[in-house]
Amino acid sequence: MTDMNQAFHTMMEEQLEIALATSVANQPNVRIVNFLYDKKANRLYFSTFKGNDKVKEFSQNPQVAFTTVPKGQETGHIRAQGTVAKSAKSLYELAEPWVKKIPSFQQNIDQAGTMLDVYEITFNQAQVILDMENQAVIEL
Repeated sequence: MTDMNQAFHTMMEEQLEIALATSVANQPNVRIVNFLYDKKANRLYFSTFKGNDKVKEFSQNPQVAFTTVPKGQETGHIRAQGTVAKSAKSLYELAEPWVKKIPSFQQNIDQAGTMLDVYEITFNQAQVILDMENQAVIEL
């Protein structure tokens, strides 16, 4: 079996988006967002417009789930559950690694940076799914 920890870190570096699921009053909601993963801090970061519906949902229920969105013909992905909170880090503090990962993200920063807040998801385990036969839950 492939080293699932290495597969986890590779996918978190290479995949660009997550499908982020929230639930408030038994009403689920999911949306696609760009993300940045900080391996050292074990934090997944994403930005969103200040005060939008997703921010209101976070204040009502900070428990979230996500799955990475595979690129192209890939099928491997990560699934996890965690807690979301507004990050102490600003978009500008994370700009360099974010733009390195997603060069077009610079346009978001330039055009809407002051209107965006950064949120982070903390999680202690993740399901790494390489294909139908190669899946495992890893502790982080």
